Amino acid sequence: MRATLVYLMLFSISTLSFATENKMSNTHTKVKLTTSLGTIAIQLEDEKAPASAANFAAYVKQGFYDGTIFHRVIPGFMAQGGGFDTSFNQKTTNAPIKNEADNGLKNKRGTLAMARTSDPHSATAQFFINYKDNSFLDHTSPTPSGWGYAVFGEVTEGMDIVDSMAKQPTGNRGMHQDVPKTDIVIEKAEILE
Repeated sequence: MRATLVYLMLFSISTLSFATENKMSNTHTKVKLTTSLGTIAIQLEDEKAPASAANFAAYVKQGFYDGTIFHRVIPGFMAQGGGFDTSFNQKTTNAPIKNEADNGLKNKRGTLAMARTSDPHSATAQFFINYKDNSFLDHTSPTPSGWGYAVFGEVTEGMDIVDSMAKQPTGNRGMHQDVPKTDIVIEKAEILE
């Protein structure tokens, strides 16, 4: 009886240790965006959106986002950035990635998702931050109209900065609408260790 009790105690301790190790290995990449309005901290969903998270992290490491602007801000919807510099020149990107919107993550307030064209698998560098739960952007089926927009991260600090973007006056710039009249610049994007 005593041997059984000792065995059960050892088993439960080793199980707790194993659970702690597993939990600790589930690390998420963290990114800091220093913008002209303040700092935004982001946690990437490396496990549920591996291609999208790796794609975003690669652009961050390349310094691609440094000096880009949030070029489309629609209050009550989203703030989009990552494609244009302060002269409104579109930056050259890497190849498009596979749409991972079928990963179960939802376009909820504070989440980041990949922007794309009408081609479901056309996302490159542009992303957006949801101002509210935008369930109509979620994946419903693997069809052109049902693919949705792949969520790959979430704002963990600085949502007040994102909200302040929506208070900036916007207008048209060339063919683009909802462009902030004063540039909202990503001064630096960096991976946090």
